[in-house]
Amino acid sequence: MQEYLIGLVGEPLVAYVLMAVVPLVFILVYALVTLYMEMKVAAHIQDRVAYMRTGWHGVLQPFADILKLLQKEDIIPAQADRLLFTAAPFFVFVGTYVGFAAIPFSSGYVGADLNLGILYIVAVSSIVVAGLLMSGWASNNKWALLGSLRSAAQIVSYEIPSALAILVAVMIAGSLNLNEVSKFQEGGIFNWVVFGGPGPVVTKLLLTPFTLTAFFVLLTAGIAEANRTPFDLPEAESELVQGFNTEYSGMKFAMFYLAEYANMFLVSAITVCLFLGGWQSPFGSFMSGPYWGAFWLIAKGMFFVFVQVWMRWTLPRLRVDQLMHVSWKVMVPFMFVCIFAVGLILVW
Repeated sequence: MQEYLIGLVGEPLVAYVLMAVVPLVFILVYALVTLYMEMKVAAHIQDRVAYMRTGWHGVLQPFADILKLLQKEDIIPAQADRLLFTAAPFFVFVGTYVGFAAIPFSSGYVGADLNLGILYIVAVSSIVVAGLLMSGWASNNKWALLGSLRSAAQIVSYEIPSALAILVAVMIAGSLNLNEVSKFQEGGIFNWVVFGGPGPVVTKLLLTPFTLTAFFVLLTAGIAEANRTPFDLPEAESELVQGFNTEYSGMKFAMFYLAEYANMFLVSAITVCLFLGGWQSPFGSFMSGPYWGAFWLIAKGMFFVFVQVWMRWTLPRLRVDQLMHVSWKVMVPFMFVCIFAVGLILVW
């Protein structure tokens, strides 16, 4: 893709800027769609119709919300650390945005075809933790500080099982490059890593219970790292007002939510690339190719975004002790067993 753009525009710098802008445009459009979807899914789950006046069935409501936020006054508390308070939303968004560089949207579009792609995403996601801690500390508000500390503890705790689940897929595919992992799963739905990957039927049958477990652990840990229900303790309205973004308003407030929505798709895309074929068609060579690849990756990712929205209005919030119990005493032991078993099967 880089070579094609350089040939098209003639300037490498312009081509690289275009490569960086494409994911940003996608995130902005995706955030509008997800905002509308969340509004409507929540309403139908609760037997309501949601907004119906701003456009047909309220389709213009996300645009109205953005215009409202653009007109809001940007308030900075008198006792806040102005520099850190202003920088925090950008840190949180950038930490999520740079992760999109290593996501292969199709065989024809990979922002950065990194050999250590998944390791890069895990590493840069730590910037989000720094931004959340900055927002809580700089706000000079006890509720914001508590929310940011909860968020940091939660993300750090759930990165352990998610990294172990990633390791299961990497062991089977033999690569840390998400594009190569996606190519490894070509040939249809039964060659996806979640079903043991391509190989002899006996090996696939032996691997499937452990790959399914790793898939669900990675998805659950990803939801926790995105601070979504039932793991939304950092933003618990009934306990912490609004958590780490209590003191934020206007576009700074919007940036936290844009980062959260972008993170929802990022964790879904990682799960899809590692376990569900990435941009590969579930029908093998039928409906495959660069454009179909982008369709399949976005469709699979949006399905899991829908699942996260669905869970928000279905499940109750966990307590802090339950949150840590699930990570350290349930997921981590399960993943150690999966890694050991997958290693034995692959060697055998």
